[in-house]
Amino acid sequence: MDANGVRAITALSDPTRRAIFELLPQGPRSVADLAAATKITSSAASQHLRVLREAHLVRMRRDGNRHLYSLDPRGLNDARDYLDKYWPSALAAHAAALREAADADPAQPTRR
Repeated sequence: MDANGVRAITALSDPTRRAIFELLPQGPRSVADLAAATKITSSAASQHLRVLREAHLVRMRRDGNRHLYSLDPRGLNDARDYLDKYWPSALAAHAAALREAADADPAQPTRR
């Protein structure tokens, strides 16, 4: 499961792939539409979509001679599961940073 979460996060680390992904909540889009919206070639869009498909972030269905892409919730679930295991330590680190900042700034009211 961790490998799939890392794959999804890695796929979204590319700005163009992220831009393509962010266009899809509005509904299915063709390769040509996605390419035009992100100002890249259809060939480049297809390559980015392949990576997003392998990460289970998008799915493709045929509509005649067009390929329509939509969001695939599996990849987001994998990424969320991967990040969730770090959430408790992230919250603890945030709380510690807030305590340190309050201790370092005597103008801050103390909370006890």
